[in-house]
Amino acid sequence: MVKIKAVHTTLPEHKRTTTEILPFLDGWLHGQDDRFIRKVKKIFENSAVEERYSFMSPEEVFSLTSFEARNNIYIEQSMKLSTECLTAALTKANWAAQDLDFLITVSCTGIMIPSLDAYLINNLQLRQDVVRLPVTEMGCAAGVAGMIYARNFLKANPGKRAALIAVESPTATFQLEDYSMTNVVSAAIFGDGVACVLLSSCEEDNGPEILDDSMYHFTDSTNLMGFKLTDSGLKMVLDIDVPEVIEANFPAILYPFLEKNGLGIADIDHLIFHPGGKKIIQVVESLFSELGKNINDTKEVLRLYGNMSSATVLYVLERMMDNQPSPGEKGLMLSFGPGFTAQRILLQW
Repeated sequence: MVKIKAVHTTLPEHKRTTTEILPFLDGWLHGQDDRFIRKVKKIFENSAVEERYSFMSPEEVFSLTSFEARNNIYIEQSMKLSTECLTAALTKANWAAQDLDFLITVSCTGIMIPSLDAYLINNLQLRQDVVRLPVTEMGCAAGVAGMIYARNFLKANPGKRAALIAVESPTATFQLEDYSMTNVVSAAIFGDGVACVLLSSCEEDNGPEILDDSMYHFTDSTNLMGFKLTDSGLKMVLDIDVPEVIEANFPAILYPFLEKNGLGIADIDHLIFHPGGKKIIQVVESLFSELGKNINDTKEVLRLYGNMSSATVLYVLERMMDNQPSPGEKGLMLSFGPGFTAQRILLQW
Protein backbone atom coordinates (compact mmCIF):
# COMPACT_ATOMS: atom_id res chain seq x y z
CA MET A 1 0.00 0.00 0.00
CA VAL A 2 1.21 3.47 -0.92
CA LYS A 3 -0.45 6.28 1.01
CA ILE A 4 -0.43 10.07 0.89
CA LYS A 5 0.75 11.18 4.31
CA ALA A 6 0.56 14.96 3.91
CA VAL A 7 0.21 17.80 1.41
CA HIS A 8 1.44 21.34 1.95
CA THR A 9 1.45 24.43 -0.28
CA THR A 10 3.54 27.61 -0.15
CA LEU A 11 2.84 30.88 -1.93
CA PRO A 12 5.31 33.53 -3.19
CA GLU A 13 5.32 36.97 -1.56
CA HIS A 14 4.00 39.02 -4.50
CA LYS A 15 0.20 39.00 -4.76
CA ARG A 16 -2.14 40.95 -7.02
CA THR A 17 -5.81 40.76 -7.90
CA THR A 18 -6.75 40.80 -11.56
CA THR A 19 -8.16 44.29 -11.02
CA GLU A 20 -4.76 45.42 -9.73
CA ILE A 21 -3.05 43.93 -12.79
CA LEU A 22 -5.14 45.93 -15.29
CA PRO A 23 -3.17 49.22 -14.88
CA PHE A 24 0.02 47.33 -15.75
CA LEU A 25 -1.67 46.26 -18.99
CA ASP A 26 -2.10 49.93 -19.92
CA GLY A 27 1.65 50.40 -19.84
CA TRP A 28 2.37 47.15 -21.67
CA LEU A 29 -0.22 47.79 -24.39
CA HIS A 30 0.58 51.48 -24.89
CA GLY A 31 0.46 52.26 -28.62
CA GLN A 32 -1.62 49.20 -29.52
CA ASP A 33 -5.00 49.45 -31.24
CA ASP A 34 -7.80 50.45 -28.84
CA ARG A 35 -9.94 47.51 -29.89
CA PHE A 36 -7.07 45.12 -29.18
CA ILE A 37 -6.50 46.71 -25.75
CA ARG A 38 -10.17 46.24 -24.83
CA LYS A 39 -9.99 42.63 -25.99
CA VAL A 40 -6.93 41.89 -23.86
CA LYS A 41 -8.48 43.44 -20.76
CA LYS A 42 -11.66 41.46 -21.34
CA ILE A 43 -9.64 38.24 -21.48
CA PHE A 44 -8.11 39.05 -18.09
CA GLU A 45 -11.46 40.04 -16.58
CA ASN A 46 -13.18 36.87 -17.87
CA SER A 47 -10.37 34.45 -17.01
CA ALA A 48 -12.05 33.17 -13.78
CA VAL A 49 -8.81 34.13 -11.99
CA GLU A 50 -9.37 36.77 -9.30
CA GLU A 51 -5.97 36.64 -7.60
CA ARG A 52 -2.49 35.35 -8.38
CA TYR A 53 0.91 35.14 -6.71
CA SER A 54 4.30 35.44 -8.37
CA PHE A 55 8.03 35.07 -7.78
CA MET A 56 8.49 38.45 -9.51
CA SER A 57 6.81 41.75 -8.72
CA PRO A 58 4.41 43.09 -11.39
CA GLU A 59 6.95 45.81 -12.12
CA GLU A 60 9.54 43.12 -12.91
CA VAL A 61 7.10 41.04 -14.95
CA PHE A 62 6.05 44.01 -17.12
CA SER A 63 9.58 45.22 -17.77
CA LEU A 64 12.21 44.25 -20.31
CA THR A 65 14.01 41.95 -17.89
CA SER A 66 16.50 39.62 -19.54
CA PHE A 67 16.02 35.85 -19.69
CA GLU A 68 19.08 35.50 -17.45
CA ALA A 69 17.70 37.90 -14.82
CA ARG A 70 14.27 36.23 -14.79
CA ASN A 71 15.81 32.78 -14.54
CA ASN A 72 18.01 33.91 -11.66
CA ILE A 73 14.89 35.06 -9.78
CA TYR A 74 13.31 31.69 -10.56
CA ILE A 75 16.35 29.87 -9.12
CA GLU A 76 16.56 32.01 -5.99
CA GLN A 77 12.84 31.80 -5.20
CA SER A 78 12.61 28.10 -6.09
CA MET A 79 15.30 27.21 -3.56
CA LYS A 80 13.79 29.44 -0.86
CA LEU A 81 10.14 28.46 -1.28
CA SER A 82 10.72 24.75 -1.85
CA THR A 83 12.85 24.56 1.31
CA GLU A 84 10.05 26.26 3.26
CA CYS A 85 7.38 24.03 1.72
CA LEU A 86 9.17 20.73 2.28
CA THR A 87 10.07 21.72 5.85
CA ALA A 88 6.43 22.56 6.63
CA ALA A 89 5.19 19.34 5.03
CA LEU A 90 7.62 17.26 7.11
CA THR A 91 6.40 19.04 10.25
CA LYS A 92 2.79 18.33 9.27
CA ALA A 93 3.62 14.64 8.85
CA ASN A 94 5.78 14.53 12.00
CA TRP A 95 8.68 13.22 9.90
CA ALA A 96 12.33 14.14 10.10
CA ALA A 97 14.18 15.17 6.94
CA GLN A 98 16.36 12.07 7.30
CA ASP A 99 13.25 9.88 7.00
CA LEU A 100 13.05 10.56 3.26
CA ASP A 101 14.25 7.84 0.89
CA PHE A 102 13.12 9.32 -2.44
CA LEU A 103 13.02 12.96 -3.54
CA ILE A 104 11.24 14.11 -6.72
CA THR A 105 11.21 17.70 -7.93
CA VAL A 106 9.04 18.84 -10.85
CA SER A 107 9.18 22.15 -12.69
CA CYS A 108 9.04 23.44 -16.27
CA THR A 109 9.22 27.23 -15.94
CA GLY A 110 12.93 27.76 -15.35
CA ILE A 111 16.30 26.13 -15.83
CA MET A 112 18.81 25.15 -13.15
CA ILE A 113 21.67 22.65 -13.11
CA PRO A 114 22.32 21.20 -10.56
CA SER A 115 18.58 20.63 -10.28
CA LEU A 116 16.50 21.81 -7.34
CA ASP A 117 16.63 18.49 -5.50
CA ALA A 118 20.40 18.78 -5.04
CA TYR A 119 19.95 22.06 -3.17
CA LEU A 120 17.15 20.61 -1.03
CA ILE A 121 19.44 17.76 0.02
CA ASN A 122 21.93 20.35 1.31
CA ASN A 123 19.39 22.80 2.76
CA LEU A 124 17.55 20.16 4.81
CA GLN A 125 20.54 17.84 5.39
CA LEU A 126 18.83 14.84 3.81
CA ARG A 127 20.57 11.49 3.89
CA GLN A 128 23.45 11.06 1.47
CA ASP A 129 21.86 7.94 -0.04
CA VAL A 130 18.50 9.57 -0.84
CA VAL A 131 17.33 8.72 -4.36
CA ARG A 132 16.58 11.84 -6.42
CA LEU A 133 14.60 12.40 -9.60
CA PRO A 134 14.20 15.82 -11.26
CA VAL A 135 11.33 16.02 -13.76
CA THR A 136 11.64 19.10 -15.94
CA GLU A 137 9.65 18.77 -19.15
CA MET A 138 6.13 17.48 -18.37
CA GLY A 139 4.47 20.84 -17.76
CA CYS A 140 1.08 20.89 -16.05
CA ALA A 141 0.93 17.08 -15.94
CA ALA A 142 4.06 16.72 -13.79
CA GLY A 143 2.32 17.02 -10.41
CA VAL A 144 0.31 13.82 -10.93
CA ALA A 145 3.12 12.19 -12.93
CA GLY A 146 5.53 12.81 -10.05
CA MET A 147 3.12 11.08 -7.68
CA ILE A 148 2.99 8.12 -10.07
CA TYR A 149 6.79 7.90 -10.11
CA ALA A 150 6.82 8.07 -6.31
CA ARG A 151 4.24 5.30 -6.06
CA ASN A 152 6.24 3.06 -8.38
CA PHE A 153 9.34 3.54 -6.22
CA LEU A 154 7.42 2.91 -3.00
CA LYS A 155 5.63 -0.17 -4.35
CA ALA A 156 9.03 -1.65 -5.18
CA ASN A 157 10.47 -0.60 -1.81
CA PRO A 158 8.13 -1.30 1.12
CA GLY A 159 8.77 0.63 4.30
CA LYS A 160 10.09 3.73 2.50
CA ARG A 161 9.06 7.38 2.28
CA ALA A 162 9.05 9.89 -0.58
CA ALA A 163 8.61 13.60 -1.14
CA LEU A 164 7.37 15.28 -4.30
CA ILE A 165 7.95 19.03 -4.66
CA ALA A 166 6.39 21.03 -7.51
CA VAL A 167 7.82 24.51 -8.10
CA GLU A 168 6.45 26.70 -10.88
CA SER A 169 6.78 30.32 -11.99
CA PRO A 170 4.84 30.74 -15.25
CA THR A 171 4.94 34.53 -14.81
CA ALA A 172 8.70 34.33 -15.41
CA THR A 173 7.92 33.16 -18.96
CA PHE A 174 5.84 36.22 -19.88
CA GLN A 175 7.09 37.75 -23.16
CA LEU A 176 6.99 41.55 -23.01
CA GLU A 177 7.32 42.09 -26.77
CA ASP A 178 4.89 39.36 -27.78
CA TYR A 179 1.27 40.49 -28.37
CA SER A 180 0.00 37.11 -29.58
CA MET A 181 -3.17 35.64 -28.15
CA THR A 182 -1.12 32.76 -26.71
CA ASN A 183 0.99 35.15 -24.65
CA VAL A 184 -2.07 37.17 -23.60
CA VAL A 185 -4.12 34.14 -22.54
CA SER A 186 -1.24 32.54 -20.65
CA ALA A 187 -0.59 35.83 -18.81
CA ALA A 188 -4.28 36.03 -17.91
CA ILE A 189 -4.62 32.53 -16.44
CA PHE A 190 -1.23 31.64 -14.95
CA GLY A 191 0.21 32.31 -11.50
CA ASP A 192 3.13 30.96 -9.45
CA GLY A 193 3.15 28.46 -6.58
CA VAL A 194 4.91 25.65 -4.75
CA ALA A 195 3.47 22.41 -3.38
CA CYS A 196 4.77 19.30 -1.62
CA VAL A 197 3.25 15.82 -1.26
CA LEU A 198 4.64 13.24 1.15
CA LEU A 199 3.98 9.58 0.31
CA SER A 200 4.75 6.38 2.19
CA SER A 201 4.81 2.59 1.96
CA CYS A 202 5.39 2.29 5.74
CA GLU A 203 2.72 0.35 7.62
CA GLU A 204 2.62 2.89 10.44
CA ASP A 205 1.80 5.83 8.14
CA ASN A 206 -1.84 6.65 7.45
CA GLY A 207 -3.60 8.62 4.71
CA PRO A 208 -5.54 7.98 1.51
CA GLU A 209 -4.23 5.02 -0.44
CA ILE A 210 -3.31 5.22 -4.12
CA LEU A 211 -5.29 2.32 -5.58
CA ASP A 212 -4.14 2.73 -9.16
CA ASP A 213 -2.49 5.08 -11.61
CA SER A 214 -2.18 5.36 -15.36
CA MET A 215 -0.90 7.59 -18.15
CA TYR A 216 -2.77 8.30 -21.37
CA HIS A 217 -0.87 9.65 -24.36
CA PHE A 218 -2.64 11.45 -27.21
CA THR A 219 -1.21 10.60 -30.63
CA ASP A 220 0.10 13.26 -33.02
CA SER A 221 -0.52 16.09 -30.57
CA THR A 222 2.93 17.43 -29.64
CA ASN A 223 1.91 20.80 -31.11
CA LEU A 224 -0.82 21.46 -28.54
CA MET A 225 1.17 22.68 -25.54
CA GLY A 226 4.70 23.39 -24.40
CA PHE A 227 7.48 25.97 -24.55
CA LYS A 228 9.85 27.20 -27.23
CA LEU A 229 13.28 28.24 -25.95
CA THR A 230 13.95 31.66 -27.48
CA ASP A 231 16.51 34.42 -26.92
CA SER A 232 14.00 36.15 -24.64
CA GLY A 233 13.21 33.03 -22.62
CA LEU A 234 10.64 30.26 -22.57
CA LYS A 235 7.83 31.15 -24.99
CA MET A 236 4.47 29.53 -24.32
CA VAL A 237 2.88 27.18 -26.88
CA LEU A 238 -0.86 26.82 -26.21
CA ASP A 239 -3.12 25.69 -29.03
CA ILE A 240 -6.67 27.03 -29.10
CA ASP A 241 -7.98 23.48 -29.73
CA VAL A 242 -6.80 22.05 -26.37
CA PRO A 243 -10.27 22.07 -24.69
CA GLU A 244 -11.90 20.44 -27.73
CA VAL A 245 -9.19 17.76 -27.95
CA ILE A 246 -9.62 16.96 -24.26
CA GLU A 247 -13.39 16.74 -24.64
CA ALA A 248 -13.09 14.40 -27.63
CA ASN A 249 -10.74 12.06 -25.74
CA PHE A 250 -12.41 12.26 -22.34
CA PRO A 251 -14.34 8.96 -22.55
CA ALA A 252 -11.15 7.08 -23.47
CA ILE A 253 -9.23 8.84 -20.71
CA LEU A 254 -11.73 8.16 -17.97
CA TYR A 255 -13.97 5.14 -18.37
CA PRO A 256 -11.50 2.32 -19.18
CA PHE A 257 -9.34 3.41 -16.23
CA LEU A 258 -12.31 3.24 -13.85
CA GLU A 259 -13.65 0.02 -15.35
CA LYS A 260 -10.28 -1.65 -14.84
CA ASN A 261 -10.82 -1.04 -11.14
CA GLY A 262 -14.43 -2.23 -11.21
CA LEU A 263 -15.79 1.29 -10.88
CA GLY A 264 -17.93 3.83 -12.67
CA ILE A 265 -18.02 7.59 -12.28
CA ALA A 266 -20.91 7.18 -9.81
CA ASP A 267 -18.46 5.48 -7.43
CA ILE A 268 -16.14 8.52 -7.34
CA ASP A 269 -16.83 10.87 -4.44
CA HIS A 270 -14.18 13.52 -5.11
CA LEU A 271 -12.86 14.93 -8.39
CA ILE A 272 -9.35 16.38 -8.03
CA PHE A 273 -8.71 17.97 -11.43
CA HIS A 274 -6.01 20.31 -12.64
CA PRO A 275 -7.65 23.69 -13.42
CA GLY A 276 -5.94 24.37 -16.73
CA GLY A 277 -8.16 27.36 -17.46
CA LYS A 278 -11.74 28.53 -17.68
CA LYS A 279 -12.54 26.71 -20.94
CA ILE A 280 -11.12 23.39 -19.77
CA ILE A 281 -13.05 23.69 -16.51
CA GLN A 282 -16.24 24.35 -18.47
CA VAL A 283 -15.63 21.24 -20.57
CA VAL A 284 -15.01 19.02 -17.54
CA GLU A 285 -17.89 20.51 -15.57
CA SER A 286 -20.33 19.96 -18.42
CA LEU A 287 -19.35 16.30 -18.55
CA PHE A 288 -19.87 15.70 -14.83
CA SER A 289 -22.61 18.07 -13.68
CA GLU A 290 -25.36 15.91 -15.15
CA LEU A 291 -23.93 12.98 -13.16
CA GLY A 292 -24.30 14.91 -9.92
CA LYS A 293 -20.55 15.54 -9.55
CA ASN A 294 -18.85 18.88 -9.01
CA ILE A 295 -15.34 20.30 -9.36
CA ASN A 296 -15.86 23.18 -6.95
CA ASP A 297 -12.41 22.84 -5.38
CA THR A 298 -10.78 22.93 -8.80
CA LYS A 299 -12.69 26.11 -9.68
CA GLU A 300 -11.82 27.71 -6.37
CA VAL A 301 -8.10 27.03 -6.79
CA LEU A 302 -8.19 28.64 -10.23
CA ARG A 303 -10.03 31.66 -8.79
CA LEU A 304 -7.62 32.15 -5.89
CA TYR A 305 -4.29 31.34 -7.53
CA GLY A 306 -4.62 30.85 -11.28
CA ASN A 307 -3.03 27.97 -13.17
CA MET A 308 0.29 27.23 -11.43
CA SER A 309 1.26 24.51 -13.92
CA SER A 310 2.30 21.25 -12.19
CA ALA A 311 1.64 22.54 -8.66
CA THR A 312 -2.02 23.44 -9.22
CA VAL A 313 -3.63 20.01 -8.88
CA LEU A 314 -1.71 19.54 -5.62
CA TYR A 315 -3.43 22.67 -4.26
CA VAL A 316 -6.74 20.98 -5.10
CA LEU A 317 -5.53 17.81 -3.36
CA GLU A 318 -4.59 19.77 -0.23
CA ARG A 319 -8.10 21.28 -0.05
CA MET A 320 -9.56 17.78 -0.39
CA MET A 321 -7.28 16.37 2.33
CA ASP A 322 -8.15 19.26 4.67
CA ASN A 323 -11.86 18.43 4.25
CA GLN A 324 -11.14 14.98 5.74
CA PRO A 325 -13.22 12.69 3.51
CA SER A 326 -14.88 9.72 5.20
CA PRO A 327 -13.23 6.28 5.20
CA GLY A 328 -14.00 4.37 2.02
CA GLU A 329 -14.62 7.46 -0.12
CA LYS A 330 -12.78 7.55 -3.43
CA GLY A 331 -11.11 10.34 -5.36
CA LEU A 332 -9.93 10.71 -8.93
CA MET A 333 -6.92 12.91 -9.75
CA LEU A 334 -6.46 14.08 -13.33
CA SER A 335 -4.06 16.47 -15.04
CA PHE A 336 -3.12 17.28 -18.62
CA GLY A 337 0.18 18.42 -20.08
CA PRO A 338 2.54 18.66 -23.04
CA GLY A 339 2.92 15.59 -25.16
CA PHE A 340 -0.15 15.71 -25.18
CA THR A 341 -0.84 13.57 -22.10
CA ALA A 342 -3.32 12.86 -19.32
CA GLN A 343 -2.18 11.52 -15.93
CA ARG A 344 -4.62 9.68 -13.66
CA ILE A 345 -4.59 8.51 -10.02
CA LEU A 346 -7.33 6.68 -8.12
CA LEU A 347 -7.45 7.33 -4.36
CA GLN A 348 -9.33 5.76 -1.47
CA TRP A 349 -9.54 7.21 2.04
